[in-house]
Amino acid sequence: MFNSNHYVVRKKVLSFLGAVFEVFDEKGNLVLYAKQKAFKLREEMKFYEDSDQKREVLSIKARNILDISATYDIRDSRIGELVGSLRRKGLKSILRDEWVILDSRGGEVGSMVEDSMGLAMVRRFLFNLIPQNYDYIVNGKRVADLKQQFNPFVYKMNVDILNGNVDKRIVLASAVILSLIEGRQK
Repeated sequence: MFNSNHYVVRKKVLSFLGAVFEVFDEKGNLVLYAKQKAFKLREEMKFYEDSDQKREVLSIKARNILDISATYDIRDSRIGELVGSLRRKGLKSILRDEWVILDSRGGEVGSMVEDSMGLAMVRRFLFNLIPQNYDYIVNGKRVADLKQQFNPFVYKMNVDILNGNVDKRIVLASAVILSLIEGRQK
């Protein structure tokens, strides 16, 4: 299921119905599928192996309803265990997105940071035509690259795994969280 080193995350917006998130591997096979319910107070998504939604694989759940430093827990639904979390760095993320990657015990193991302060400022204050790019760093090493593709109708993000020692479940869940948050900022 997570054998690829290249993935594409796609978010389709269905207005009042919420959004659909799809993750494809490098061969175009659907790897993860989730529907976000509209009007939920606390963000929660369940990911399935396919669009039939028969076998749950992962889940993401926000710890709090409203929080500028929101933490999202990522669970492997097959074994029922927390595999890690992603916490937004509150006020630091206003000008340039920055996240902390936590392991299953809550210890900080890395960060996910938007490419440059200059480009981040241009994106936020002038126009949003420049796609976002994130460096995914674990234990001091860049292990993945997350790059948004410019598309005015569908949110797409390329996820390239650069190091086989990273937990791909957490990287892919992080990309989905970014697409979820990015949709709110526009």
